[in-house]
Amino acid sequence: MEPKTLFDKVWDAHVVEKIDGGPSVFYIDKHLIHEVTSPQAFAGLEARGLKVFRPEKTIATPDHNIPTENQHLTIKDELSRKQVETLTANCENNNITLYGLNHPYNGIVHVVGPELGHTQPGMTLVCGDSHTSTHGAFGAVAFGIGTSEVEMVLATQCILQPKPKKMRITVEGKLQKGVTAKDLTLYVISQLGTGGATGYFVEYAGSAVSSLSMEGRMTVCNMSIEMGARGGMIAPDQTTFDYVEGREFAPKGEEWTKAVAKWKELKTDEGATFDKEYVFKASDIEPMLTYGTNPGMGTAISGSIPKAEDIESSELPTFKKSLDYMGYKLGDKLLGKKVDYVFVGSCTNGRIEDLRVLASAVKGKQKAESVTAWIVPGSKQVEKQAQKEGLVEILEEAGFKMRQPGCSACLAMNDDKIPAGKYSVSTSNRNFEGRQGPGSRTMLASPLTAAAAAITGVITDPRELF
Repeated sequence: MEPKTLFDKVWDAHVVEKIDGGPSVFYIDKHLIHEVTSPQAFAGLEARGLKVFRPEKTIATPDHNIPTENQHLTIKDELSRKQVETLTANCENNNITLYGLNHPYNGIVHVVGPELGHTQPGMTLVCGDSHTSTHGAFGAVAFGIGTSEVEMVLATQCILQPKPKKMRITVEGKLQKGVTAKDLTLYVISQLGTGGATGYFVEYAGSAVSSLSMEGRMTVCNMSIEMGARGGMIAPDQTTFDYVEGREFAPKGEEWTKAVAKWKELKTDEGATFDKEYVFKASDIEPMLTYGTNPGMGTAISGSIPKAEDIESSELPTFKKSLDYMGYKLGDKLLGKKVDYVFVGSCTNGRIEDLRVLASAVKGKQKAESVTAWIVPGSKQVEKQAQKEGLVEILEEAGFKMRQPGCSACLAMNDDKIPAGKYSVSTSNRNFEGRQGPGSRTMLASPLTAAAAAITGVITDPRELF
């Protein structure tokens, strides 16, 4: 048999029918929905007199614009309240499992799926959200879809989808002390740019990747979309199996044994080919920070913003416009730059491991008075675990503000907005103009780098502080 990549194995196993000269009819194992991109899809079904084909394959949770304070009260924002109420009604009417506000399993959809065992190797998963690529960390094919496609999956449990090209990104070696999975992915994006993987599905490989925890792998796959990729994935191994085993919706007993035997086959065969390959050295990666208005505008924290001569002349006007928005100049050093807000959370870095790293770094220290620090767990399960481990107490003693689970200040669809002109060091995934609030200025970083900024009030190399 011809050698296959991991992506080929999962993709080909889910093709129901190939359309000559067109896309494939592609089967979806798990459909994740939230309150923002699903209402129109349900309305479309109703208008056509259709029912949800396989409701047991869909999981719902509100996350994008729910408040992160006083969640026991009625949602004040009218639009947010209406969207959450609509999701609730649609799930009740269609017999879909809903982890509603205040449910013990509520949280960000891409945190909830993995932590409950819904996400498993070899699966196909979709959601009306671009960061569905997170689930690829388990050796799954997972990608975001549009609202019309949400309707298609609800109606048929399939989607029309062309097969993407294949890319492998290999990172070899050992990450330096103070360098995290977030730094690894920001480094790769800074090298390839925000369009470097457009049209591709990426497999991450190499010793630096296989040494990551599952939380770290999810961070890497989560941000695949930020370099234009359709999705990202990592071959499952013992780290994956240990993470999934025992979770509520994971296989049990004999079914678990059978599943693991099958999952062990999910790896790229020797001799399989990719359309494009990149290889990086882990030793070249330092703590990273973005300085512009897209995730590709990043550099080592000890480095500088590029000078004019380092930028393609055709790109210089746009580059300068981005720096003007950020209030920076060509050639500026990042160390010592003022920070007003720190946000630790999101589907990129809102898991229990991220809060452990943060708490360990700031234990016994005090947040700078000039900094407002919001810590938002990715789910009720993460919140509960953080309380159990004493992380909440450590963080609050250091002056950090613990909030309730939700997408929060990642995209400012709720009350958690960074004010205009203020600088935010954020562990989220996008730093577009106004992403965290109109006029806000965002620098993407790891939880460790965010901790250093919160303690000192300025951009600080975490290796020097911790």
